[in-house]
Amino acid sequence: MIKTVGIVGLGLMGASFGRVLVKNGYTVYGSDRSDSVMQKALLAKAYTEPLTKENARDVDLLVFAIYPRAFEEAAREYLPFLKKGAIVSDFCGNKRIVTTAMKALEREKGDLVYVGGHPMAGREFSGVEHSSVRLFDGASMILVPVTEDLFVLAELKKFYLSLGFGEVVVATPETHDKMIAYTSQLCHVVSNAFIKSESAKEHGGYSAGSYRDLTRVARLEPKMWAELMTDNRDYLKGELDTLISALQAYSDALGRGDEDALRVLLAEGDRIKREIDKR
Repeated sequence: MIKTVGIVGLGLMGASFGRVLVKNGYTVYGSDRSDSVMQKALLAKAYTEPLTKENARDVDLLVFAIYPRAFEEAAREYLPFLKKGAIVSDFCGNKRIVTTAMKALEREKGDLVYVGGHPMAGREFSGVEHSSVRLFDGASMILVPVTEDLFVLAELKKFYLSLGFGEVVVATPETHDKMIAYTSQLCHVVSNAFIKSESAKEHGGYSAGSYRDLTRVARLEPKMWAELMTDNRDYLKGELDTLISALQAYSDALGRGDEDALRVLLAEGDRIKREIDKR
């Protein structure tokens, strides 16, 4: 049973998770490289005590809410001190790079349980100051097991649902990265590119919900997203090329003044959206 949780990385995701845990009565040990972030996270009640090599022995679940490339090095710092059977997880946006590292760590320290994780929640703002105890309400939690332990997986499902997550999805690293390329990373590329129009500078008084929805995630952390997109470039580029081809069809129809062709394209998109929503 999970009673004590350690969190490495107290940015938006890590601090929000910590706040949810503290609110629900869990003991939470927090760690961040920044003393300023540690102070802010403590004030926000994102952890109860700093995570140390000594109290790491008490942790039932250790979550790394950091950049994927930083996972392995950070994990190696704490793994020697974890008790047998402790669960090692993460909140990273790409799973192939993290689970590859987990498999290597499992070969070295196989008395731990390794399960990748990714909460499908977020904001256009980053940092502990934008954390929220409601961030994960109704969100999907994706689990990517490396250690095949059905009992632990069932325990994690129960744990996340009890914290307010709406559903728990189990996926392979490949499936996760393929779907995230479409549902998250492509959306950020499109929004970020869309806002570069000269019209954006003069949109005041002319925009409503459509503009707000489409441009919300144009605001992002460039370093993090460039890393995520580059490491997932095979799947993301495939989705981007598909989108570019689809957009070209709309552009060609407009260029020809072909209203019938444009109507067919629009009807097709409308039909697909309606069919998806029915599911």
